[in-house]
Amino acid sequence: MSDMQKVDLTKVKPYGDTLNDGMIQMSFTLPVPYGDEASEAARQLAIKMGFENPAVVYSKDLGVGYTYFVMYGKCTHTVDYTSIEVPKVDMEFMDMHGVEDFIEEKIKRDVVIVGACTGTDAHTVGIDAIMNMKGFDGNYGLERYKGIEAINMGSQVANEELIAKAIEVKADAILVSQVVTQKDVHIANLTQLVEMMEAEGLRDKIILICGGPRLSHELAQELGYDAGFGTGSYANHVATFVVEEVVNRKLV
Repeated sequence: MSDMQKVDLTKVKPYGDTLNDGMIQMSFTLPVPYGDEASEAARQLAIKMGFENPAVVYSKDLGVGYTYFVMYGKCTHTVDYTSIEVPKVDMEFMDMHGVEDFIEEKIKRDVVIVGACTGTDAHTVGIDAIMNMKGFDGNYGLERYKGIEAINMGSQVANEELIAKAIEVKADAILVSQVVTQKDVHIANLTQLVEMMEAEGLRDKIILICGGPRLSHELAQELGYDAGFGTGSYANHVATFVVEEVVNRKLV
């Protein structure tokens, strides 16, 4: 009998060397000087986290009173996998050629998508992976799609500037990328964009999508967006959602 057949999905716990042994490797930094006391502090903290027999297997002096730890320990908790429901974009995603054919047959005009990394965020890797012609990981970006006019505004774009561009080019969709998420700065920035679009009377006229490593479809919808695409999303996922929404909303 395989390990997968032995798994009780109502009581799932980490797997290290053997099924259900609960072994976990974790790392963190404490604001304490390197030494035996620091390692003991890390061990005690792991015990309070619920780990059984935690051990520091590696520690490094980061200087100025900080120490980095790698630890092993046994997790004593389980989760009921069978009860988990994660909201996500639920549709059959088309590939690039499927999207192009869909546009030609059902929309019969170019679909305009404006993308930007907004606020103070200077990271363009996310928006470039979706928008730029070469795309990412063998998946071409929206610029290569026949029937899609993709406008990549780059990074550190103010919400006002993004909205103005969307109005100028008569955008069907706005794609916002947020990589910097310290102190939840992305939440305030994403919320502000929705509020500004509502104030301009544009919210129902433009498909609004956000993406980033800490953005889920559920969070996106909570913030007032139509969809959210996190890690592992590609241009064809965004394109499929947009073109189907254009038809569903009768924006053709």
